[in-house]
Amino acid sequence: MNREEQAAVFRERVRTLAAFYKERRRTPSFPEIGAPVGLRSTNAVFKRAGRMVKEGVVETDENQRLIPGLPQGGARMLGTVEAGFPSPAEEELADTLSLDDLLFKNREATFLLKVSGDSMSGAGIMPGDMVIVDRSLSPKTGDIVIAEVDGAWTMKRLHKKGDVVTLFAANPDYRPIRPRHELKIAGIVTGVVRKYQ
Repeated sequence: MNREEQAAVFRERVRTLAAFYKERRRTPSFPEIGAPVGLRSTNAVFKRAGRMVKEGVVETDENQRLIPGLPQGGARMLGTVEAGFPSPAEEELADTLSLDDLLFKNREATFLLKVSGDSMSGAGIMPGDMVIVDRSLSPKTGDIVIAEVDGAWTMKRLHKKGDVVTLFAANPDYRPIRPRHELKIAGIVTGVVRKYQ
């Protein structure tokens, strides 16, 4: 098999793994990598995984588990658009931007949650949105946090004054929350993703 054929086989295997990840939202285990790409030997799968790590298709976490690598492409960024008064449109290729790079500053510490309820609607976070949460950041007053308060999970704006911690909704229909027994901050909301179609 020549180099072009090897590259084509590799690209096809990458597409197969990408489809697996898209469907199941996780990276396949070694046996799951082997089956769809026609590899039976664990050693062969290990070598292929090593090549995929080298190529940036997958990465390994601190426990040496495979995790999705950086996307190989991105969306073209064509400039800015006026959201106030109309202005002449000029299409100019400013850059190519990966949404992962833009939204996930610390990939291993970042996760997504689907929003239920309207308590943060005043902050522009609506039911059905996905929030991006970074658990590596230190919470401070003003941050929107994901918190476990006395055994129940919520998303609210954090306010600290001395030893007193209060969680505020961004909707006047909801009262502030003060933990009675326990407060655990799971992460800080760093972004919101909303699809219109």
